[in-house]
Amino acid sequence: MKALRAFGRGVFVALQYVLPQFAITRAMAWLSHRETVWFKNLLIRGFSRLMGINEAEAAQSIPNGYPNLNAFFTRTLKPGCRPLDTAPAVITPCDGVVSQCGPIEDGQLIQAKGFRYRVDRLIGSSEQAEHFVGGSFVTIYLAPHDYHRVHSPISSVVSTHRHIPGQLFSVNKATAAAVPRLFARNERRVFCFGPGGADAALIMVGALNVGSISTPWHEALSAGSVGQTQNLPCPPERLTRGDTLGWFNLGSTVIVLLPSGYDLTESLSEGSKVKMGETLATPALSA
Repeated sequence: MKALRAFGRGVFVALQYVLPQFAITRAMAWLSHRETVWFKNLLIRGFSRLMGINEAEAAQSIPNGYPNLNAFFTRTLKPGCRPLDTAPAVITPCDGVVSQCGPIEDGQLIQAKGFRYRVDRLIGSSEQAEHFVGGSFVTIYLAPHDYHRVHSPISSVVSTHRHIPGQLFSVNKATAAAVPRLFARNERRVFCFGPGGADAALIMVGALNVGSISTPWHEALSAGSVGQTQNLPCPPERLTRGDTLGWFNLGSTVIVLLPSGYDLTESLSEGSKVKMGETLATPALSA
C-alpha cells in the first residue's frame, strides 16, 4: 500500500511538469466565478461539505450570501473569530499548517527534507535579502478548508509590493518534497515592511488552481498575466497588525521572513496548526 501511495504521488508530481498549468488554473477561476444561482449554490454547498468548512464562522449566510464560489472561498469571518494576541509580538498572518520553520542559514530557507532555496530568489531582491541574514522564517500551507485571507503580521509601512511571475505547481506536501526551489519558482506576491523592507517580509505563493492574488488597494492580476517582475502600488497608509493584506482566489502558501532579533514561538514546528492572530514570534530577550 505504501508503495502504491508513493507511486501515485510520483505520478501527480510528474504530471505537473507537462500539464497546461495556466490553462487549468484559468478554467478553475472561470468556474469559481459563475453566478447562476442554482449552479453557484450547488458548488458552494458541495465544496463546504466536502472540505468540512466551519460555516458558523462565515460572516454571510451560506450559500445565499455569496455571489459565486470564489466569494465564499475568500469569505470574511464574523467579528471576534480571530482575536489578536495582545503581547507585543509578530502575529500569524493566516490560518493553516506550518510546513517548515526555523533559522535562515547561509541565505537559504528549508523547503522540505533535502531541499533548500535562496531568500534573494524568493523575494526578487539581493539587497532586501540582506536584511534577513541571521533571521528566521515560517512557511504556512493553507488547505482548501482554511480561511483564506492574509493579514499584516506587524504594524508597519509596506515599502515594497512586488509581483514575480513563475509557474503554478501545487504546493502540497508531496510536491514540496519533490520539486526543487518550488516556492521560488511559482508565481508570487512579495510584501516588504519598513524602510527599505528591513522590518519583515511576507510572500503569498501562487499555485495550481490559484486564479489570482488580490489586495484591498490593487486590482488582481490573473495567473500568468505578467511576463516579468513588476513593482505594484503599496497601500497608501501604514498597516496595523491584523489589517487585511490580501487573499488567494483559491488557496496556497504564505511565507514570513523576519530579521535577526526575534524568537519564533516554541510551539511552532512542522505540522503545527495555526490560526490568524496567534503569536508567531517575539522580540528576543537579548536583542
